Amino acid sequence: MVLRARRVVRLSALLAGVVVAGSGLTGCGASPDDAAPEDRTFTVPGKHLTVDSDNSELEIVAAAADERQVKVTRWFDGWAVGGSAGASWDVSGDTLTLRMHCTGLTVNCAAKHRVEVPRGLSVTVKDDNGAVTARGIGTDLTVSSKNGPVTVRDAGGALRLSTKNGSIDARTAGSRSISATSRNGDISLAAGRVPDRIEATNDNGAVRIDVPRTPYKVDASSRHGSVDIGVPRDDAAARTLTARSRNGSVEVRPHG
Repeated sequence: MVLRARRVVRLSALLAGVVVAGSGLTGCGASPDDAAPEDRTFTVPGKHLTVDSDNSELEIVAAAADERQVKVTRWFDGWAVGGSAGASWDVSGDTLTLRMHCTGLTVNCAAKHRVEVPRGLSVTVKDDNGAVTARGIGTDLTVSSKNGPVTVRDAGGALRLSTKNGSIDARTAGSRSISATSRNGDISLAAGRVPDRIEATNDNGAVRIDVPRTPYKVDASSRHGSVDIGVPRDDAAARTLTARSRNGSVEVRPHG
């Protein structure tokens, strides 16, 4: 696919006319699955890593136990007519910045990144547009997405998850504190151990929370949807569950 895109660009450069967007080039869609992976390692000072991405699918995973550097694998595919197509990665301080640079009369670009995080680093992810998946992060994790789903597996630290347009699906191994907010998309949270606090707030979508069976102080409500609470309730309990939706069902279920 990349080679075909390059042939199209070279051919267009020979034409002495004006290239009109949508003139047939849109049939050659960019896909990161067609691209060869590129690897690079970065040194990050301190105990925190921020990943700042604009248009990319992100996978954040725990690195091997003895790894001390952040390893990034990138898949990028794209073409541009009357401009340029490329991607960049850079670290400044504790921030890893991932960008696509695609400009022209007609462009088609796509990227995905896998970031391997050394154990012991807490992580903040800021993504403008794209799905975010995090696996095996044992430290505190914050993920915010403007447009895309957020998926978390085997988390061990405090979670703060938000998306303006997308679902949130988190399954934790030992997180004591979980916060999830979505404006448009379902929220599904499951705690592997008894949490101290879970708070899920949704503007437009369902909320489901699965927790170990024990008494909780529960605050659950929905303006337009059913509310189903299956865990023991105790207003004096130290452990709290908050589940609210403006437009969608709310369900709190026990397991174990």
